[in-house]
Amino acid sequence: MQRPPSSPPEIEGYVVDRLIGSGGFSDVFLYEQQLPRRKVAVKVLLTHELTAGARAAFTSEADLMARLSTHPYIVTIYQAGVARDGRPYLVMEYCSRPSLDERYKRQPLSVVDALRTGIRLAGAVATAHAAGILHRDIKPANVLTNDYGWPALTDFGIASDFADGADSAGGLHAADAESPDPEASIGMSVPWSPPEMFADVPTPDVRSDIFSLAATIHTVLAGRTPFEVPGGPNGTHDVIARIERGQVTPLQRDDVPPTLSAVLAKGMAPRRENRYPTVIEFARGLQRVELELGYAPTTIELPMEDEPPAAPVEGEETRLRAVPEVQAQPLAPARGTAAAPVRGTAAVPEPTPEPSAEPSAEPRGTGSRRRILIAVLAVLAVLALAAVVLAVVIGGRGSAPAPTPSAESGGGPAVVGPSVPQASNGAAVPSADGRSVVFTWSNPRPQSGDVYYWARAETPSERQAVQQTSATVTGVVPGSRVCIDVEIGRAGATGDPLTICTG
Repeated sequence: MQRPPSSPPEIEGYVVDRLIGSGGFSDVFLYEQQLPRRKVAVKVLLTHELTAGARAAFTSEADLMARLSTHPYIVTIYQAGVARDGRPYLVMEYCSRPSLDERYKRQPLSVVDALRTGIRLAGAVATAHAAGILHRDIKPANVLTNDYGWPALTDFGIASDFADGADSAGGLHAADAESPDPEASIGMSVPWSPPEMFADVPTPDVRSDIFSLAATIHTVLAGRTPFEVPGGPNGTHDVIARIERGQVTPLQRDDVPPTLSAVLAKGMAPRRENRYPTVIEFARGLQRVELELGYAPTTIELPMEDEPPAAPVEGEETRLRAVPEVQAQPLAPARGTAAAPVRGTAAVPEPTPEPSAEPSAEPRGTGSRRRILIAVLAVLAVLALAAVVLAVVIGGRGSAPAPTPSAESGGGPAVVGPSVPQASNGAAVPSADGRSVVFTWSNPRPQSGDVYYWARAETPSERQAVQQTSATVTGVVPGSRVCIDVEIGRAGATGDPLTICTG
């Protein structure tokens, strides 16, 4: 029986709005912070759970999330405290969009969105592992979505700090050890948990989080948990037995490549030594699938490693440090081929050596003829340069011609980057009832293998890939303004987006 929610506490500087979530040991309320003014989510521990262990676990969760919450894909923690009535609370970033749990139950994610989400979450989990922290409860419900459509990992309530040797599965989600329900007794979510969590004394490590992350991505693609059998017995003990046997229910989707199924299966291997050794390796597996499908690889966001300060160079006292990004491993060029030149750069000729000032043993008159020849060549070079400049100026008035293959490059087809799509009149046509809009565009320089990525402007993370130069947006409020962003994808790269709007 579901318990009634608690009443929101009074917190100075915050005005309560409404209840937005409930768990076994806490409630989450939406508040409005007064200064600075913004909406925040406040997690409040229940009064009847204020044992010493619960307080310690709540404090641990606040400390752990504060250590990690600067990561772009981890929920940000703003403040922690104790309300006037004695209840501890945690003030967090409010993620207004549906969680992964809500999204996959409504409709399974597209392959490209699932890949991108998995890689981004892998960066968040890798950041936690680098800090010595295991999450141990990765599942769709613990992946929120912020206002920009990005995933945000939350709920570190049963996380452990393995750097300090913590090995219990307790925390805010742990229940009475004598409970007959395995999920309640060890504080975990069975459908996404690895076999080692079902032992009398669970012994999780980084590969346990990899299992749960792979199970989460499988879930959002399949529309059900990985070890659930449609129409079969799916009780807790049935699911645990399948997890221990590695009996994953296959993905019934034609658009999921076998390589992606293999990556997820390896991540969910029942024996942990058969899984990826690190979550970064799991993310690289997902990146390779992106490249196979022709998508630009999603970067893995990791914290910057500390570096000793370098002595400032005169005129360069102010320096900016780039955000580290782990890209997919590039393909090595074929043996015997030269590196391709960078587009937009011109070949620089070898410098002509200056004439020697020392006397030479040449016959008399040879030097004069050589000076005349050099002068003639110099004039010809100036004329050639003028012709090139004139051609560039004249050519700049129109569209640049596509590069052609040369004999030096082997005569193969030239690789041209994707251009920007073009919209024409009538590029956004609403339906008769105004509840859908058909968008069309054109490709100014089409090439074989081109794909088109589009997404509604307000939901960039829900990007879809299509082969045709049109897309239909449904679920539109009649009379509202609708915009989409369109990009051309070619050879694993995308061009600049085009925004098309109604009205």
